[in-house]
Amino acid sequence: MSFVPTDPLGLDELLGPEDLAVRDTVRAWAADRVLPNIAQWYEDGELPGIRELARELGAIGALGMSLQGYGCAGASAVQYGLACLELEAADSGIRSLVSVQGSLAMYAIWKYGSEEQKQRWLPGMAAGELIGCFGLTEPDVGSDPAAMRTYAKRDGTDWVLNGRKMWITNGSVAAVAVVWAQTDDGIRGFAVPTDTPGFSAPEIKHKWSLRASVTSELVMDDVRLPADAVLPQVTGLKGPLGCLSHARYGIIWGSMGAARASFESALDYARTREQFGRPIGGFQLTQAKLADMALELHKGILLAHHLGRRMDAGTLRPEQISFGKLNNVREAIEICRTARTILGANGISLEYPVMRHATNLESVLTYEGTVEMHQLVLGKALTGLDAFR
Repeated sequence: MSFVPTDPLGLDELLGPEDLAVRDTVRAWAADRVLPNIAQWYEDGELPGIRELARELGAIGALGMSLQGYGCAGASAVQYGLACLELEAADSGIRSLVSVQGSLAMYAIWKYGSEEQKQRWLPGMAAGELIGCFGLTEPDVGSDPAAMRTYAKRDGTDWVLNGRKMWITNGSVAAVAVVWAQTDDGIRGFAVPTDTPGFSAPEIKHKWSLRASVTSELVMDDVRLPADAVLPQVTGLKGPLGCLSHARYGIIWGSMGAARASFESALDYARTREQFGRPIGGFQLTQAKLADMALELHKGILLAHHLGRRMDAGTLRPEQISFGKLNNVREAIEICRTARTILGANGISLEYPVMRHATNLESVLTYEGTVEMHQLVLGKALTGLDAFR
């Protein structure tokens, strides 16, 4: 068999026909609907037509795709990962739209909600007719969610919700917000219709990362909710943390999509850009960079695939998700930075995807657990000693 530069380890051989069909469907959709426009969206700092994009993503089964029932595709974890990789190869903002919709908002309702809540929200969310968001991070509380200040207090049979959430993907376009709040009984989750009086979601502007993504603040000022708004199946931090594990898994794959797009851009450029009378890909230092990028890219994809098989088998542990998120995002950023050096000055132009992916990954590095948090998760698992406090 011949050597394939884009698949040097032959990883496609690990995929079955259904896996390849999912990958190819999402790749074709991204090539048609995102890649022709994404540089302009990024430059403009907006994601126009997000509701139409959501409906199209619903039509190809990409929303809540690993969930069972309620109009969801019931895909495997590996298939969901492949979709995340292809979406982020187009742009992290598009993958974030899908991740927050499916792995956070829909997963929270699917895992912890009542049957009535599932029937009310999930079919429309799976179809992309309804967009969801996930409110956990607060303006002064990031890595320590137990210190959240948002509070829900009982008033008769109702709940009254007050607080603020920050850096919330999809917030300004969401029909439902899954909001986590302190209560007298511990941390609880609430499915909050965003048209409820007292709820607002102003969009955050002036971002230099994830520019083609809707990012918002959630403001809750005496938001009165009926008793059935609370997610009944969970109390405490294990609720939001369980959702975060599901979302982090998608990032393990998605970050490799950004890395792949940057590597392939650098590889194509090195084959055609000439200096000193020949393509720069013929110089030893450029080949060393390409070889190192290929190593880390395909090791990361292999790691993602292994963790996906463990998730499908029901044996994936949170520490292993931290392992994957820490490694793959960190290596993806390094691949983007190295690719930028091969492209030289052209590397900072939106004509090429490299700088866009690099700046997006700066956000991906931080959200769903910072580098330091995942290092401490692994440190505790390795030593048995808790360094968080």
